[in-house]
Amino acid sequence: MDPVSQLASAGTFRALKEPLAFLRALELLFAIFAFATCGGYSGGLRLSVDCVNKTESNLSIDIAFAYPFRLHQVTFEVPTCEGKERQKLALTGDSSSSAEFFVTVAVFAFLYSLAATVVYIFFQNKYRENNQGPLIDFVVTVVFSFLWLVGSSAWAKGLSDVKVATDPKEVLLLMSACKQPSNKCMAVHSPVMSSLNTSVVFGFLNFILWAGNIWFVFKETGWHSSGQRYLSDPMEKHSSSYNHGGYNQDSYGSSGGYGQQASLGPSSDEFGQQSSGPASFTNQI
Repeated sequence: MDPVSQLASAGTFRALKEPLAFLRALELLFAIFAFATCGGYSGGLRLSVDCVNKTESNLSIDIAFAYPFRLHQVTFEVPTCEGKERQKLALTGDSSSSAEFFVTVAVFAFLYSLAATVVYIFFQNKYRENNQGPLIDFVVTVVFSFLWLVGSSAWAKGLSDVKVATDPKEVLLLMSACKQPSNKCMAVHSPVMSSLNTSVVFGFLNFILWAGNIWFVFKETGWHSSGQRYLSDPMEKHSSSYNHGGYNQDSYGSSGGYGQQASLGPSSDEFGQQSSGPASFTNQI
């Protein structure tokens, strides 16, 4: 039997059935999808400029761009429809900061999720030996939840700017030849942004996963245990005082009832004294 089968048969991967480790495994996968769909993107658009003088036309102007979306560095040449002169233009905008921040958060979240999953599976006993491991895990989970929210929001705004800057209609407005009604300018095809839209979705899904996992990590910390003890101590004190009061009441009732039963009838001495009266009267007669 190979080592992986032995570990599985021994129940080593049983930790993945718990919410804490299961959510970490999902975070690992979703982080991969997030930085792969954003960091691996490359796209482009194609334009055509049909001049009055057909020899000056260019019907296939390709403009390519990719991550990290420094669009102001993407240059291309277009005809001016005024002889052989050509115009050199560049796209507008720079969304590199938001894109790189988003990918950086995704990469570090992937690395931490991978390390945490390994600890949960193979070193779970050491993880729970003291409170230091769960506390560090809790703080890191809160920090990454915040980073995912900020990174996803920033990248959503950055992607909106990328879509505007690479819109063929906006790019055509930059060309001097397209400002002349005699020339025909049109878009051959627009850039495909589906993978970038998916990256934003995965970013917010990662935020939901990390924020939801805060509770399960918090349950492993000493804060949760001390809170449970704080809530249980007053309940135990209240229950013990109630039982103590009930016991005294029962014993009091029992003793009182016994005394009442003992005083119901006269004692044998009293009965003897009462019966001695008629006998002495007979003797006197």
